[in-house]
Amino acid sequence: MSMTISILGGVGLFLLGMTVMTSGLKTLAGPAMRSVLGKAAATPLRGAFWGAMVTLLVQSSSATIMTTIGLVSAGLLTFPQGLGLVLGANVGTTGTGWLIALIGVRVSLTAAALPMIFVGALIKLLGHGRVSAAGAALAGFALVLFGLTTLQQGMGGLAEQLHPADLPAVLGAPGVEWGSGSLAVIMLVGVGLVMTSVMQSSTAAIAVTLSAYFAGAVGLDQACALIIGQNIGTATSSAMAAIGASSTAKRLALAYILVKLIAAAIALVLFPLVIPLLTRASSTIDGVTLLAGYHTAYNVVGVAVVMPLMGKFTQFVERILPERGSPLTRCLDPSALATPIIAVEAVRRTVARTVVALCNSLDVRLASLSRGEALHRGKDVIPFSELTDALRQAQEFISGMDGPLESKDDQRRLTSTLHALHHASRLAETTGEEGGFETAIGDPGGVRAVKLCAEVMRSTALMAGAIIEPARADGQMASPELPEPPSDVSNTRVILQLEHWAKELGDVQRSHRSATLSAAAGGELTATEAMGRVDTVRRLAALAHHAWRTAAHLTGVGT
Repeated sequence: MSMTISILGGVGLFLLGMTVMTSGLKTLAGPAMRSVLGKAAATPLRGAFWGAMVTLLVQSSSATIMTTIGLVSAGLLTFPQGLGLVLGANVGTTGTGWLIALIGVRVSLTAAALPMIFVGALIKLLGHGRVSAAGAALAGFALVLFGLTTLQQGMGGLAEQLHPADLPAVLGAPGVEWGSGSLAVIMLVGVGLVMTSVMQSSTAAIAVTLSAYFAGAVGLDQACALIIGQNIGTATSSAMAAIGASSTAKRLALAYILVKLIAAAIALVLFPLVIPLLTRASSTIDGVTLLAGYHTAYNVVGVAVVMPLMGKFTQFVERILPERGSPLTRCLDPSALATPIIAVEAVRRTVARTVVALCNSLDVRLASLSRGEALHRGKDVIPFSELTDALRQAQEFISGMDGPLESKDDQRRLTSTLHALHHASRLAETTGEEGGFETAIGDPGGVRAVKLCAEVMRSTALMAGAIIEPARADGQMASPELPEPPSDVSNTRVILQLEHWAKELGDVQRSHRSATLSAAAGGELTATEAMGRVDTVRRLAALAHHAWRTAAHLTGVGT
């Protein structure tokens, strides 16, 4: 009974310690974690490297993966770039196994762990901000060590009752037949998978396996089979988290599961060849270290196989899980709300997408009108109701943001995004007002207003389109159908030109109103005709003003 209590208590302390330590490390990393992940994924290979590094630092692949999902959902990274980070996190999470192998199962650190728990808890309670987070990380690390010691004690008792000979002999062991050995491997893989699924932590499951091997309860070959299953089991938590999630989260979860299965298939095929090599190596190298190395190598091989095929692999995943729902709101992923600045970027890109569609539609209408042509709407034009709904959803989304923004720069980013959302909403409202723009084509002032407004719409669509999609590794836009602004025109020059056109249109409005009302007084126009023309030019001036201010706030120029 005491053995069972020690094993369960050790696993519980280990899980609690990992949770507390990870939470503290994530807080310590703060915006730096998002910044590193966002900037380091220029290529999948570079993203994999930094994904592994960040996971090693925060000791949580889940934290890296969830941050990555937010970055991809917000449009800050492409799906291949995000997948590179996830693959790196898959390798980085094996670092904890090395900690267990080199320290945890070898040395009883109870005497050191208990004072560390006290000091860490004291700092956590009395400190603030990052000091408090450092205390939590220290206390969590000490709990992990204490949990491993407790687990080791329980495994010592288990080793007295359980011997490797009591478990089925696996394929690759001397004198084991192919059929029975293969069945034994599959059974132990299944046991490892169940262990991870129950504990919801592959790190804890592997800690149990390493401790059991160190205590002599399982053999080296049996431990390798358990590790394969435990590594597959990690994907179950990703699969559960993807239920009801966005398309981005589902794609990354599916890709993660497929990588795990590919790595497991390779490990099982090579199992009869690898086990004899590990057995011979165990005469000179400690077995626990070999198991930690096997765990890392197993994951590295899976990533190495997928990495050269990244393009085809991502296309395969995208075909299985195509993008659903409105393209305007694809950035509004609930997972982004956990990181406020990512939520802000998601809203910013939603506004930009909506403005591109709205301004392009207005540009087509006004350009056709100024040329005296009939407007033929294409079937690919997004309905106006969908545009207004996207802006409404963006407002509701940003209202659900989790927590305040810490830095002044991030706060200014949020303020600018809210201004852009406000002006875009006014732009949509003005567009949706009853009546067309045909009445403006009745005098030179009205014609001039139509042409100026069309220029503003065209340039605003170009400015907004340039920030919608992240750049790929080759420097091109992720979505080639989106327009790119001229490379020799800076944001500042374009915004200044938009301001000039908007203000000129304001001057045209005032002179047009005076001339039109005078024409009505002279009997050249009826009062209804005059009011219609004045109101149309007013709408054109309002559209130009809101488009200019939206572009200015989206780009951060002239605000």
